[in-house]
Amino acid sequence: MLTRFDPFTELNRLHDELFAPRTAARAQGFKPSVDILETDEAFELHAELPGLTAEDFSLDVEKNLLTLRGERKAETLEEGRGFRRVERYHGTFSRSFQLPETVDAEAIEASLEAGVLRVRLPKRQAPGARKVDVKVN
Repeated sequence: MLTRFDPFTELNRLHDELFAPRTAARAQGFKPSVDILETDEAFELHAELPGLTAEDFSLDVEKNLLTLRGERKAETLEEGRGFRRVERYHGTFSRSFQLPETVDAEAIEASLEAGVLRVRLPKRQAPGARKVDVKVN
């Protein structure tokens, strides 16, 4: 039986083969991309969180470990609408970063603008070595 050539279907198939994320990457779900910068006064962490609000994630510091965790929910469709293609990742995520002891954890500031979380981690003087006096009895 001869099948009719459908260029739209063929282009979609080729696109999927060439540009679709690998299966293992797809299984990992959404994982925000993060850039870390350093200045003389602070470290800065920039995380891409497109479509998320401050209520969709949390930012915690415990024992010099900064943790960003949250969830990017899948889009829900109205009745009568269906996806032709889904490429955006969704799901829960968690990213943790070990902070150097020079970060002042009490002065960390964060802001969310245009889908980018900016976390400022101010530096403090590193605890230095100190001499311990030994008493002789």
